[in-house]
Amino acid sequence: MNFLAHLHLAQLAESSLLGNLLADFVRGNPAGEYSPEVVAGIMMHRRVDVLTDTLPEVRASRDYFSPEFRRVAPITLDVVWDHFLARHWQQLEPGRSLQCFTQEARGQIVPHLPLTPARFQNLNHYLWQQRWLERYAELPFIATALQGMASRRPRLGALAGSFADVERNYHQLETYFWQFYPQIMQQAKNKTL
Repeated sequence: MNFLAHLHLAQLAESSLLGNLLADFVRGNPAGEYSPEVVAGIMMHRRVDVLTDTLPEVRASRDYFSPEFRRVAPITLDVVWDHFLARHWQQLEPGRSLQCFTQEARGQIVPHLPLTPARFQNLNHYLWQQRWLERYAELPFIATALQGMASRRPRLGALAGSFADVERNYHQLETYFWQFYPQIMQQAKNKTL
């Protein structure tokens, strides 16, 4: 899962959106550094990552990537799951638009940015201003996002090329998304994540 899915699941579980978005920027035990609500959000994010990485559908999805891109497939898939969530938002959340959700999330996160790491603040500058969460619905934006990640981290250069496998196997990946994401949504609503 990437930014949108983590925020969506956090909202369903009534967990800290800030903590769930911040988690990838926090190492080790966050207790004492942040409020208990934010710490709980960080821990939820970590549990969701472990859960999704072990799902049979997610593991099977990795097999759709060419050998030269299989190493980065988990990262690519995290972004692809956000694409399907954004693309099918109205089916999954018929009572609220993605734009409305994004504005609410921004309102809960941005006021607390001064207390977060500089790298996280930098991410948020682009995330909200360039409307990443809404633009995930656009397949060309997924290619742009992967290219950007590849250029910022040379060790992950294969991310840029992995988009070809996403296009080639788009419908199979979409089928897997529908097999697991609604179940995770229900777990979030039941607060069992």
